[in-house]
Order: sequence, then C-alpha cells, then structure tokens
Amino acid sequence: MKHYDSNPFDEEDVNPFADGAKGKGSGKFSGGAFYMTNNVSVPPANSRLSPLPPEPYDRGATIDIPLDNGKDLKAKEKELQAKEAELKKREQELKRKEDAIARAGIVLEDKNWPPFLPIIHHDIAAEIPLHLQKMQYVAFTTLLGLVVCLLWNIVAVTIAWIKGGGPIIWLLAVIYFISGVPGAYVSWYRPLYRAMRTDSALKFGWFFMTYSVHIGFCVYATIAPPMIFKGNSLTGILPAIDLAASNAFVGVFYFIGFGFFAVESMLSIWVIQQVYMYFRGSGKAAEMKREAAARTMMAAL
Repeated sequence: MKHYDSNPFDEEDVNPFADGAKGKGSGKFSGGAFYMTNNVSVPPANSRLSPLPPEPYDRGATIDIPLDNGKDLKAKEKELQAKEAELKKREQELKRKEDAIARAGIVLEDKNWPPFLPIIHHDIAAEIPLHLQKMQYVAFTTLLGLVVCLLWNIVAVTIAWIKGGGPIIWLLAVIYFISGVPGAYVSWYRPLYRAMRTDSALKFGWFFMTYSVHIGFCVYATIAPPMIFKGNSLTGILPAIDLAASNAFVGVFYFIGFGFFAVESMLSIWVIQQVYMYFRGSGKAAEMKREAAARTMMAAL
C-alpha cells in the first residue's frame, strides 16, 4: 500500500486567517505585514534598505593645480617683450630697404606673362598711367607683331629651301627669330615699359635709340634688297617678286610675309611718333639733358 503525502494546497495548511491552523508553521497578519511564527520572519514591504557607503572623494572639492610662481611669469614676460622688440626692429629694417629700393627706381618684378608659361613681367593696366596705356598697348602689339613676322619668315623660307633655295637662308631665318625676339624685348620694349611706369627721361632716351634700330630693320625686311642679308632669307617685296616668277606657291608665302613686315613698320612708326610727342610735351627732353649732364659730371669726378 502506497503512502501519499498530504496535499500541499490544502486550505487548512496555508490559510493564515484560520485559528489553530495545522502545519509546520503558523503566522499572523498585522499592519500590512505578514510574520511567520515558526522562527522564520519575512521583512515588511515598506522596510528601508541600508544607505550606500559614502563616495571616496567629494565632488565639490577644489583641486589644487600648481601655477608658475611670480619669477617665472616675469621671465616669460621679458622674453616676449624682447621678441616683440626684435620683430619691430626687423620690420623697420625691411621698411628702410624697401624705401631705398623705391628711391633708386628698382622695382621687384614677378613673371606673370604669358599666363600659361610666365617668362616676363607685364601688367599695363595696373602699372602704367591711364593716359599712357594706349601707347603701351600698341607698343606691345608691335613686339608681338615682330614675333609673328619672324615666325612666318621661317615658314616661308623653309618652303623656299624645300623648293631648292638652299639651307643657308633657312639658318639665317632661324637666327633672325632667335636673336630678334628676345633682343627686341630687352633692348626697347622693357625700357619703354619702365619709362612709362617711372617717368624716367633717360629710359625714354634709350628707347628712342633702340626703337629706331627696330624700325630700320622692319623697313629693310619689308623691301629685303639683296645686300647685307642674303636676299631670300627675308620675306620682302623684292624676293617675293623674284620667287613668284619661278614658283608661284613660294611667292605667295613671301608676299604674305611682306604684308606682315609692312604693317609692323607702320605701327612702329606710329608708336615712336606718339611717344616722342608725349616726351616733348611733358618736358622730359630738358630733364633728360639735365640728368645726362649731371651723370657726366659725376663720372668725371
């Protein structure tokens, strides 16, 4: 015969309100809390937990950071003052040098033209007075025109060489271009640019002398007589007529070159006339004489 335990869900065992309830323990309900009477106690629902221990440090406490003492601050202040004085001294020295360079007429130039490959300094709109800009622009046009003339001269002479003209005329045409373009810029265009910018009488005088040589070459190349230079090495009117009689194709190229040199000559004559009128009208001729006399005297002394 099997033995069965008593039903654990029996009301008699678990009813706390029953008097004399049977079971292993009994309890009573008082003030919202239930207390067991069989040496097992359940804490009441509204009992408080013990407080947490205090934090190891006070959040409001200040932290002492050591600062430099008074001597270190004074030393750093003196060091800063010494550096400031040195910078001011350097600025004054640089300003003095810049003033000396400006008085001597020396201008620091940065290369900015042509934009894709800067090789020269050129800024007419910013550096040339407004009433002189037209003359300067036309003078610059004659410089570019000379480049076109000499470059076309190489093309025409190359065709003439291919048609039996010989290599000597081609070598001379290349020499004209290599020496003529940079020579024109250095000898007359840059002096004119600086004369317009600084209003220097001596620079104007140098321009007149070298630009006259430029005009003489252009007039000579327009005609291209068979003397001094080998005739067919320049695309003047005389070689054009001579070659057109034997080879019309080559003659056309020489006639085009003749037109380029003719236009270059007329523009160059206009430029020197306008610059000379300004030079005489502004009294630069008398100033140039005085400066030349003064420099001659200083050289003699």
